[in-house]
Amino acid sequence: MMAQYLSIKGAYPDSLLFYRMGDFYELFFEDAVKASETLDIALTKRGKHSGDDIPMCGVPIHSHEAYLSRLIRAGHKVAICEQMEDPTEARKQRGYKAVVKREVVRLVTPGTITEEELLDARSHNYLAALTRLRDAAALAWVDVSTGDILSQPLEEGDIAPALARLSPGELILSEKLIQDPALFEVFGPHKSRLSPLPSSRFDSENARKRVEALFGVKALDGFGGFTRAEVAAIGSLIDYVELTQVGRLPHLSPPRRLSRGARMEIDAATRRNLELTETLTGGRKGSLLAQVDRTVTGAGARLLADRLAAPLTDPAEITERLDAVGFLLDAEQTRVDLRAHLKGCPDMERALSRLSLERGGPRDLASVREALFRVPTIRLLVRDAAGGAPPRELDGALVDLGQHDGLVDLLDRALAEDLPLLARDGGFIRKGFHPALDELRGLREESRRLITNLQSRYAQETGIQALKVKHNNVLGYFIEVPAGRADKLMTAKGEGDGEANPFMHRQTLANQVRFTTVDLSELEDKIRGAADKALALELSLFADLRQEILSRAGDIARAAAGLARLDVCQGLADLAADLRYARPEVTAGLDFQIKGGRHPVVEAALAAEGGEAFVANDCDLEAQQRLWLLTGPNMAGKSTFLRQNALIAVLAQMGSFVPAESARIGVVDRLFSRVGAADDLARGRSTFMVEMVETAAILNQATERSLVILDEIGRGTATYDGLSIAWATVENLHDMTRCRALFATHYHELTALRSRLDHLSCHTMRIKEWKDQVVFLHEVGPGAADRSYGIHVARLAGLPPRVIARAQEVLDLLEKGDQSGAATRLADDLPLFAAARPKSGTGTGGSGGASSGPHPLEEALKAVNPDELTPREALDALYRLKGMVGGSPSS
Repeated sequence: MMAQYLSIKGAYPDSLLFYRMGDFYELFFEDAVKASETLDIALTKRGKHSGDDIPMCGVPIHSHEAYLSRLIRAGHKVAICEQMEDPTEARKQRGYKAVVKREVVRLVTPGTITEEELLDARSHNYLAALTRLRDAAALAWVDVSTGDILSQPLEEGDIAPALARLSPGELILSEKLIQDPALFEVFGPHKSRLSPLPSSRFDSENARKRVEALFGVKALDGFGGFTRAEVAAIGSLIDYVELTQVGRLPHLSPPRRLSRGARMEIDAATRRNLELTETLTGGRKGSLLAQVDRTVTGAGARLLADRLAAPLTDPAEITERLDAVGFLLDAEQTRVDLRAHLKGCPDMERALSRLSLERGGPRDLASVREALFRVPTIRLLVRDAAGGAPPRELDGALVDLGQHDGLVDLLDRALAEDLPLLARDGGFIRKGFHPALDELRGLREESRRLITNLQSRYAQETGIQALKVKHNNVLGYFIEVPAGRADKLMTAKGEGDGEANPFMHRQTLANQVRFTTVDLSELEDKIRGAADKALALELSLFADLRQEILSRAGDIARAAAGLARLDVCQGLADLAADLRYARPEVTAGLDFQIKGGRHPVVEAALAAEGGEAFVANDCDLEAQQRLWLLTGPNMAGKSTFLRQNALIAVLAQMGSFVPAESARIGVVDRLFSRVGAADDLARGRSTFMVEMVETAAILNQATERSLVILDEIGRGTATYDGLSIAWATVENLHDMTRCRALFATHYHELTALRSRLDHLSCHTMRIKEWKDQVVFLHEVGPGAADRSYGIHVARLAGLPPRVIARAQEVLDLLEKGDQSGAATRLADDLPLFAAARPKSGTGTGGSGGASSGPHPLEEALKAVNPDELTPREALDALYRLKGMVGGSPSS
């Protein structure tokens, strides 16, 4: 057995081997050690290998999915090795010590799981393939549980945003590509999901032949103008799926091509900062996706997440989506009825995939039936409301639904009301569907009635009313009596003189004794025979129904996609109706005019708490003021304002109404966000280094059509360093990138730039001072803040009064310096990126005369308040002043 195990394991060195032994999957050697640590199960040992104990652990067959899920989430791959013959038959044919034949029937990897228990119904689980041929790169991806294949040509700078958009469960790539130092940073966030393969598996010519053979075509031109790199990526995907499914393939739709620039590019840092699909803590609750998701089906939820992750850049296509949402918004009753019908639609996409991989059960057949059953009603509902001419997006979805009356009728007649999870459990074919099956079931049921009659007869003949005929999987049918009455059956006589005792002893337990009879054994054979034949016939009928569905797989997949599109449209319409979202106008220009914009997540949080209403604000980045410089206190809402405008752009381009009174947005090709502070210590990056890396990416990649939001650039380093970096960044955005941008800062000196930068507009968060208190109005208005009110925020945070008082003294002292005048002169004198010229008569060796103003020692003395000093603080102050005297030029 161990020789067999090692032979099979040798073919899957990088996977844990689930080796079937009876009712358990066993793991040995290093696999057992890894599994026991991950699953927190006991590690035992069995036998020896090369003189050492063999580590071993196992999981039960009936509940292995839970263990499998934990292993996959921990990043392991698992090879499922099954017994391919009955152990009893193996011993009969090859002797008592015969080893049961075993084979790996499936390789489970993070990107190829299909089990309902292992997947999130509302999220895609993508398997992606990245290829690079010479200077051309491409990415292809598939959700094995649904069968959709897409590809996209990439340039080097597109790889990281594309992977951030997909967040694949597994990424396959060549061993050569993974060793490219230029891509180390790109692969870093996905390190645990990488599956390197030999470069030969990415050969473009072999890939082309593989794809053509799968879809039965002579050329791929009918699917799109794929590049060689794209074909290599698609072919490697199909090859890997076939490898992991050991020859089986799920239903796969023909590949579709996503051209460069067809979607808004959003890099990983921006997705994280804006919390599009998950929050900074990693949860879904509190994200934009959680706020706008009103879908009622799994497929609809997955499609919504895809659209949110990859907003469109074609105004015409965006308009079609908005037309559909607007139609359902106006047709309220239609929307309500459509929502109710969609709620009853199971996840047909994933049921179809499981059936195609021979992992589906009777409930998957029923899922297809239930979803298709609602198609005619849904189609009629929408068409009637639209007078036969629904908006193009809805009309396309209705066309995709197709006609399935014959299949629905067949499944309805075939399937029983209560269905088991597994086909092997039987009982899923409806009575009356198949006469031969009904006959076998009748024979089985009649035999069971005979069993009941036999029990009554034996109880009457023996006078033992407690006598029962029972069944278990070991003994089959048996007669059971209390141990105290067993002697009567031991000595019983047959009906005729001299006949042997009909009750044959089988088993003695503590309180019961078990017997059998010839009559009971004969009845058991009849029952077993009828049950086996009935189950075999049911399994045959299941295979026929499964094949009937797979013969229409393409039509069923299109119907599932159509239902998902309808679900997304009704969900967005329901959102707009409930929260007063407005239809945006998306143009091909460079507009960005938001009137009464609101942050969708913050607004919902305030409403949930029953507190104050969200304060809406306008934002107009028209050509003459495409760069806003936003100043104002902490806690006044600058970051919220920046984020809400970026989120409105995302929602508008995905085809959703937006939280605003009105919105006119020129298509954004790339969205960049640098908001918040975070470090990356694992890669040796401080908070400031992360900030600079993200800022560099923005300045190097943003175009005139991009939207950039930047918050507090330069605050992570020394004051003058930070001010200088922020200053130069604003100039670059204005003069070089020329994009639409919102730049929030506490460097009030930057407002001096408005005198030189024609398209810079200064705005501030309004506040109200009353009785030494500051009230945050959360309103954005023109102008600039003169201070940050940081000490006020510190007071709100609970800093000790002594600290607050001392901070105010220091602030008053620092504000006596004329920094604003210097900033104004810098804006007037310093061209973009020019070097500052040394002034004559300055410097350590210059003779420009003594500086005017009070001596530093005098200022320090003024800052000392003797009445508030402890003896130790007074002594420290004295030493500090003495040091200043000793270091002064006049000492």
